[in-house]
Amino acid sequence: MLIRTLSALECTKLLAAHRIGHLACAKDGQPYVVCLNYAYADNHLYAFSLLGKKIDWMRANPLVCVQVDEHGQGRGWRSVVVDGRYEELPDRIGHKVERDHAWALLSKHVDWWEPGALKPVMPPVSDSTPHVFFRILVEQVSGREASE
Repeated sequence: MLIRTLSALECTKLLAAHRIGHLACAKDGQPYVVCLNYAYADNHLYAFSLLGKKIDWMRANPLVCVQVDEHGQGRGWRSVVVDGRYEELPDRIGHKVERDHAWALLSKHVDWWEPGALKPVMPPVSDSTPHVFFRILVEQVSGREASE
């Protein structure tokens, strides 16, 4: 197996080609990892969620990490890691342009809202729960590829 480092352009292309990654955040020294549906543009990962643990933790510590991967032929794979900063896009004056941009990017994909709008709890969450649009500024990106 041959492993090589991906260029910054290759990393960016992989981020743009995919919609699902793994978001890591941390609070009080405890890491937390969850799946994340996103759209990539303008050196940001745009996403949408209901309030919950990940939003609470990113508000407390905006430094996050996102990992995106794909599997190739045989045992081949490519993986990109983003070190970034959480930025909330509230529904307030001063954030409308960024929030509308996030909406436009995310809504290009079928059922883009489902992962962020459905919470696995019983009883069901009230319709009054606010939705949170956010983006992650890509501060550093690195990647690897393995091929046979």
